[in-house]
Amino acid sequence: MEFIIGLLKTMRQHDSIMIVVDRFIRVAHFILVESTFLASDVAHVFIKYVVTLHGIPKKIVSDRDVKFTSKIWKELFADMEEEM
Repeated sequence: MEFIIGLLKTMRQHDSIMIVVDRFIRVAHFILVESTFLASDVAHVFIKYVVTLHGIPKKIVSDRDVKFTSKIWKELFADMEEEM
């Protein structure tokens, strides 16, 4: 998971791209996000565009710090618990 930030805003106020790469099946997802998204927002987008297609990953590697990645994991499981 990597982020490209600082782009021009779209009509829906997206100014960043979240890139998620599945190295096993060699698929990449390019998802429009806002640079102000919190870990919880990223988790919601991750579930919507990645988990629904490929399932829960065994490992998440991010260009952000460890705290951010930890928060994403916590939010992923909290969201999945709510859906059940």
